[in-house]
Amino acid sequence: MIRFILAAGLALASVPAHAEMNIVEVTSPGGLKAWLVEEHSIPFVAMELGFEGGTVLDAPGKRGVGNLMMATIEEGAGDMDAQGFAAAQEALAASFSFDIYGDSARVSAQFLTENRDQAVDLLRTALIETRFDQEAIDRVKGQVMSIIASDATDPGSIVNDAFNLATWGPDHPYGTNDNGTVDSITALTREDVIAAWKTVLVKDRMFIGVVGDITPAELGPMLDALLGSLPATGGTLPPQATYQLKPGVNVIDFTTPQSIALFGHQGIKLDDPDYFAGYVLNEAVGGGNFASRLMDEVREKRGLTYGIGTSLLPMDYGELILGQVASANDKMAETVQVIRDVWADVAANGLTQAQLDDTKTFLTGAYPLRFDGNSTIAGQLMGMQMNGFPIDYVKTRNQQIEAVTMDDIKRVALRLFRPEDLHFSIVGQPTGLN
Repeated sequence: MIRFILAAGLALASVPAHAEMNIVEVTSPGGLKAWLVEEHSIPFVAMELGFEGGTVLDAPGKRGVGNLMMATIEEGAGDMDAQGFAAAQEALAASFSFDIYGDSARVSAQFLTENRDQAVDLLRTALIETRFDQEAIDRVKGQVMSIIASDATDPGSIVNDAFNLATWGPDHPYGTNDNGTVDSITALTREDVIAAWKTVLVKDRMFIGVVGDITPAELGPMLDALLGSLPATGGTLPPQATYQLKPGVNVIDFTTPQSIALFGHQGIKLDDPDYFAGYVLNEAVGGGNFASRLMDEVREKRGLTYGIGTSLLPMDYGELILGQVASANDKMAETVQVIRDVWADVAANGLTQAQLDDTKTFLTGAYPLRFDGNSTIAGQLMGMQMNGFPIDYVKTRNQQIEAVTMDDIKRVALRLFRPEDLHFSIVGQPTGLN
């Protein structure tokens, strides 16, 4: 994925601590809904737009078109070419970024109160009057091709692609790279890019978070002016992905002094009643901090790696528990065995009371750090809506963490940690592995 991120020093402006935030839902005259946190101490506004359905909306045979489309938005709009658009942003001290991921496309904007109308008009021009000049498309295609070529020799990219293909297969977007292939990118036309633009950036799958120096009465009309002309509906979302990952080890031979591994199996859905217990359990086992079980067993006790971590990935069309580790080629076999042993022990025994208490303390204490600036908070507001969380989630989230009991952990450990299902995709030349 190509990412265009402009300097955004003003994003560091911060609202009060999250417990004090007053989140209100604003409905524009045209029916657009947004969550807003007012903060008038600094003359600055941050806005995050999220569109459900990202690169999963790539049309069959058009892999990479969503990424190409989002990367080309800043390359010209209205009567401005790429240089003119960049100059207009700089003149307004505004910052915009356009990103796309597997399940979502996102637009970030930051602007000063005094330039709000002009900044909103410029962003509207980018979203509604995108030029998609052939010259710009060809230029961005070249950048994508460079990324694809680089990824072909990068062990981390190789192992990621191998794991995804083995997990989801070639027929679902999850199974292939968001960037597409040399062949798919070469074949994309300007018409394909415009079709993706009209498919991804649509109002019926849009979520909006806004933080800063703006009132609900001001925000509603601004949203209509900015977004009212977007298409009402877009392309059909894909079906659920079919989980296809087989237990065992898959080694992709690659000349490198250390091997990189992705490991895991099917996970748990975000709306599962046991999700919070699974979240706490995963943090204790592989959250990536030095207190986690895997870090202790693999790094601290045996010195097999510099770092190891696992994550719950409750994606829109499939779910995983996924870990990553790198180790010397002659140490990877031992690393794999230690991970398997930890997995089996967690399934059988769960956590100790002390481990559970310490993990809950860490998770509840670290939560306010997610709200360290206007832009960050706007992103959290947008993300909560996309995840289907209620508007009071900020106030109730830690309560749900605290409510997790030892009985919950034991029950979920049997569901979530399944050593018999563990798969390892490994890129390198590890010794001692079959």
